[in-house]
Amino acid sequence: MSAGDRSVGELGSNVVLVPGKLHPHAVTRLKGEFDLVTIDRSDSSLVDAVLAAKVRGLAVSTRIDAAFIDAFPALEIIASFGVGYDAVDAGHAAKRGVVVTNTPDVLTEEVADTTIGLLLNTVREFAKAENYLRAGRWVKDGNYPLTEMTLRGRTVGIFGLGRIGRAIARRIEAFGLPVSYHNRNRVDDVPYAYHPSLVELAAAVDTLICVAPGGAATEKAVNAQVLEALGPDGVLINVGRGTTVDEPALAKALKDRTIRAAGLDVFADEPNVPEDLLELDNATLLPHVGSASIHTREAMADLVVDNLISWFSNDKALTPVPETAGITRARR
Repeated sequence: MSAGDRSVGELGSNVVLVPGKLHPHAVTRLKGEFDLVTIDRSDSSLVDAVLAAKVRGLAVSTRIDAAFIDAFPALEIIASFGVGYDAVDAGHAAKRGVVVTNTPDVLTEEVADTTIGLLLNTVREFAKAENYLRAGRWVKDGNYPLTEMTLRGRTVGIFGLGRIGRAIARRIEAFGLPVSYHNRNRVDDVPYAYHPSLVELAAAVDTLICVAPGGAATEKAVNAQVLEALGPDGVLINVGRGTTVDEPALAKALKDRTIRAAGLDVFADEPNVPEDLLELDNATLLPHVGSASIHTREAMADLVVDNLISWFSNDKALTPVPETAGITRARR
């Protein structure tokens, strides 16, 4: 446990705790704004009762369960780094009157850019072509073989038409390709065709892009039935959460050529990638780099800190998650 050079008794009224790793830009700003305490991981046994009673805010990029939330009787806000917040028990936080924030919008365009890059790389094999060149095979063996796949003539379905899904759809439209989508609910202000189930969406398209959030409602939503519906020319792209895809079913579908290819930036048990996927030549795999630019990660870090500042200065959070959107300091 670290509280800088001060003892717990010297800490002020607005103590912010960082369990585990957090973006260094956020840590630097937090040190300038609050009494900051860091611990190695989200384990309440690392915090004594005196300190626990002083903690009013958490800045996190790790799993935060109900027990950890309950360890801090004065806790008011959990500022989470990332647009996805399934690692934080927001439902329990809401019951405690604790607001949870995430970092939407600031990473939307970056992730959408990455999605298009991953789609192109999966279909046109650019990484393989570069390796071919670097290995001297262009000189020795001639031109890289023509790719079997192209974006031309493809139809694209988006699973999860939120902020990022909409940004991806705009880019897909610019490629001249039709867009369809599946959400829990129809979106009224878009021109795209809506499909009431994921299987129906997969059957209607040959390219399925998953941007859905994690959690129990979407766990293994992309299963063998969905992959079968996507078909032998199908391409699956996942930039949402690894848990939304049944990875063993996907590996089998790729191996059996039930679908043609997949491009994945996220996995169920990161950083561990299933060997069955690593062995496949029709799987394009990235190490969760969707928002991983210096520019975007610093913007996310800023929003973590700005949420905490706004909460303690103006009594409300900037970007509360839906489960805690109605919570303000005045209503606690």
